[in-house]
Parts: sequence; C-alpha cells; structure tokens
Amino acid sequence: MIELDYANMIEAGVHFGHQRKRWNPKFRTYLYKHLHGISIIDLERTRACLETAAKFLTECVKRGAHILFVGTKQQAQEVVREVAQSVEVPFCANRWLGGCLTNFETIKTSLAKYQRFLYMEESGELNKLPKKEGAVIRREMVRMQRSFEGIRNLNHRPDVLVIVDARHEAIAIREAKRLQIPVVGIVDTNSDPTLIDFPIPANDDSAKSIRLILEYLQEAVAQGIELRKLERMSRKDIPVDVATHTKSWGRKDTGKAFPKETSNENEPTQG
Repeated sequence: MIELDYANMIEAGVHFGHQRKRWNPKFRTYLYKHLHGISIIDLERTRACLETAAKFLTECVKRGAHILFVGTKQQAQEVVREVAQSVEVPFCANRWLGGCLTNFETIKTSLAKYQRFLYMEESGELNKLPKKEGAVIRREMVRMQRSFEGIRNLNHRPDVLVIVDARHEAIAIREAKRLQIPVVGIVDTNSDPTLIDFPIPANDDSAKSIRLILEYLQEAVAQGIELRKLERMSRKDIPVDVATHTKSWGRKDTGKAFPKETSNENEPTQG
C-alpha cells in the first residue's frame, strides 16, 4: 500500500480547505483549525477515514461487489480514468448521467444500442448504409462515447460508489442514497460529510491530493480482487467428493476431510 505519512499528504496539499467563509459547520468534526482565513483539515482524521474506507472497499470487492468511480470535475477526470482502468472497474469522468442508478434499465438499453453501433462500425456494416443515415449514426456515436465512456461494459447496477467532491456529485449521491448504495467520497470543508457513508476529509480541488487518495483506494480495490481470486482458486482445489459425497468422507463432527479407516478383519481371504 502507499505510505500514508503526513509529509506526503502535506506535500500533496491534502490539508488545504476552502476559505473560512465557505466552510460547512457540519465539517467541524474533521476540521483542525481556521488559519489566515483558510480552513485547515485535520490530517489525523483524514488518515483514519482513508484507512477505514480502504478496508471497506477491499472487503466489498473480495465479496464480488461492483465498484463505480465517479469524478467529473476537471481536476479529477484524468486521475479517475487512470485509477479505474488500472483495476478494470467502470468509471464516470465526463458527466454524470441522470438516472444512471435509479433508472438503470433505461441506461442499459442505451448501452446496448451503443454496443450495436460499435459492432456495425467494426464489421463494416456501417459503411454499407446510405451516406446520410451513416452520418446520423456516427454523430450519435460521438455523443454516446462522451456519455458512456467508462461504463460501456457496465452490466450491473454498481454496489458501491467512489466519488470525488461531494458537492459536485450531489446528484449521484442522491441517487445512491435512494437505492441504499454505500458511498465512499472525498469531502472538502465546504461539503456536508454526513451525506457520505465513508467520508474522506481532504482537498478535492488539487489534482495531487485527489491522486494520492484515489491511488490508495485503487490499491485497496486491487487487494480485494486478488483476495477474491485466491478464494476462487482455493475452492477449485477442494476434491469433488468433499462437496458431493460428504458422507463418505471423515466424521461430520470433526469436519476432517479424510476417508474413514476400515478394518480388514471381515474381508474374505484369498487363496
């Protein structure tokens, strides 16, 4: 895991909040102090919250949960792309599609349409259409690419959201709350941390700060993926007889997977 020392966090500017006049009183729990008109975030709380969020993500991914990274503000877009692609999970970096969670079936229909257009383009079928019709489809594909980048292969409603900037992604958070989907999110001093299940108090306007936190969460997701793979491999190594013929294996009260010992006294002798 990335070393979460205070020097790295200070260098990345994680502790810098917004101007004091913009701070949210509900953020008081995570505030260190106001200094020269700037709200300073308590890095001890940031570190503790980040470790808690990382453990939660690792456990969720280990159980097979689907994670969706969301960061549509300019400072977060490129980082979100890199982090999500590195662990092969869906992401939303351009803009949040209203109803992406609450109206997921409609989104799936649009995704299927986009997939069909992509297949037509790859197979050359699109070039066989009349010029005007093909141009209309290509324009629509450009729009879809912007909307569906990162969620092109999203077949299931996500089980957990990881967001950057609670204020900027307010619509996504409301949809998640409505469906009781847990949210892990970076929360700055101008935001309400009570809206997030696993808030991470930090500077959400600095690309360095966002990268430090998301890369830490990325490693947590990667660890969960590895644990899930190991668990699947261990299940494959269990003998078939253990799963399907447990009566012929070991005593039930001990759970030992060894064959019962049999005596040779009653066996017929050959001769």
